[in-house]
Amino acid sequence: MSSPNRRSRHITEGIARAPNRSMYYGMGYQEGDFGKPMIGVANGHSTITPCNSGLQKLADAAVEGLKAAGANPQVFGTPTISDGMAMGTEGMKYSLVSREVIADCVETCVGGQWMDGVLVIGGCDKNMPGGMMGMLRANVPSLYVYGGTILPGRYKGQDLNIVSVFEAVGQFSAGKMSEEDFCQIERRAIPGSGSCGGMYTANTMSSAFEALGMSLPYSSTMANVEHEVVDSVRRAAAVLVEAVKADLKPRDIVTRQAIENAVAVIMATGGSTNAVLHFLAIAHAAEVDWTIDDFERVRRRVPVLCDLKPSGRYLAIDLHRAGGIPAVMKELLAHGLLHGDCLTITGQTVAEALADVPPLRADQDVIRPVGQPIYAEGHLAILKGNLSPEGCVAKITGLKNPVMSGPARVFDDEQSALAAIMDGRIVAGDVMVLRYLGPKGGPGMPEMLAPTGALIGQGLGESVGLVTDGRFSGGTWGMVVGHVAPEAHAGGTIALVQEGDRITIDAHRLLLQLEVDEAEIARRRSAWTAPPPRYTRGVLAKFAFNAASASAGAVLDRFA
Repeated sequence: MSSPNRRSRHITEGIARAPNRSMYYGMGYQEGDFGKPMIGVANGHSTITPCNSGLQKLADAAVEGLKAAGANPQVFGTPTISDGMAMGTEGMKYSLVSREVIADCVETCVGGQWMDGVLVIGGCDKNMPGGMMGMLRANVPSLYVYGGTILPGRYKGQDLNIVSVFEAVGQFSAGKMSEEDFCQIERRAIPGSGSCGGMYTANTMSSAFEALGMSLPYSSTMANVEHEVVDSVRRAAAVLVEAVKADLKPRDIVTRQAIENAVAVIMATGGSTNAVLHFLAIAHAAEVDWTIDDFERVRRRVPVLCDLKPSGRYLAIDLHRAGGIPAVMKELLAHGLLHGDCLTITGQTVAEALADVPPLRADQDVIRPVGQPIYAEGHLAILKGNLSPEGCVAKITGLKNPVMSGPARVFDDEQSALAAIMDGRIVAGDVMVLRYLGPKGGPGMPEMLAPTGALIGQGLGESVGLVTDGRFSGGTWGMVVGHVAPEAHAGGTIALVQEGDRITIDAHRLLLQLEVDEAEIARRRSAWTAPPPRYTRGVLAKFAFNAASASAGAVLDRFA
């Protein structure tokens, strides 16, 4: 048992004792409550998005569980931005910004109210890294609760999800889909609450947090509308109270080896390109030495085991029914691809937590054994070259030929690029360059799901390249390269590309190259001037001013 909680010490030391207690008496506290640990519940519930509309029942369950375990819960809110709703609009610039806002909310409330622990509940994409970053900054005993995945929609015997809608836009515009089918897909793709159903960003990050040891086993792939997720939250509350007693903090758990475990699971499950950006930021918050090159090191030794969308067949709920992340981790551990001695929030090591997990079932084909992988190496490759000397991220699996070289089609914003696709002005062999969309230039590094979805819908997903200093949705697949760094706004080479220049994307050689003479590149660079900032006030201006390069996680507090 640890010493009395920090709030008790704070009060007994006589600092503002009477006003402090009076405020809590006003909320119904009794004398005995002041000896109980104070646990924050960071509640991401909102009606902005289906990802978060089902979170209130989980916050309620957390409060019940914390009280039952002898703690005082204190609920506070965190905001969210719906990536799916903001995609392709000016609102998408606020998505990555919200990661930092959420991290600040968690750190501020935990620190300002002297909380002894915090349980963070989130759903949509940036809820996960934002919450984790806040937990690591505050560094009090913490546990992440994922709100749960969505169940699939159905139409004409096919499962649907949010990416089905974006791809339907391209099919409809190309005359390959009827208006009736288009409208029915739009109406049926999202049947209720929960986060986007494939191994997109939300499910990627929740799965990684389970592997990291900061969430309970099996919790990362549950469906929001099924009751087991509520039971899991009650268990999580009890586990967190025990962690407070043991003084088990996030930075005791989130080590370099634990991050390597999380990245191994990201590779094995075919997770989102956004995981690279977010785990760079998480490592920064944890003060762990982890660079963009570490992702490539892990990729080369960890195979893709799970047949999951966007490039595979199944959804996260199918993974859950096949054994969930523990089944994936058990397989990786058995082949020396995980660090079994890493701690988890339960106090067990990874190896101890997986000891009773059954081996892979023969009646499922969602998870493959290591000896029969879908791909022998991971799917998130770090490419470098004169177009991205700091590195960029390409999702290279699921492609017939991950090598192409073609003429650049240059766009300085997403909207004009999308219009070119929809108007039929982009043809096989083109390499689209979408720039001034990075952390500073966007600002906020918006996702390019609308253009990539349109390309796939028109049948150009593997024959047209798309290179950007912005990001991609976790639902994106195709010949796409994102997070190009340095970004255009910072004077990166991507700012110097001209229409018709030849660009080579070569995943075999891990190369992104502008096939232009170095002397000509130098001439262009000397003539280039940075554009004025798009925003000069408010949160977008602050983000643009402070954001680090994408190769460093686009964090706002990297001052050296």
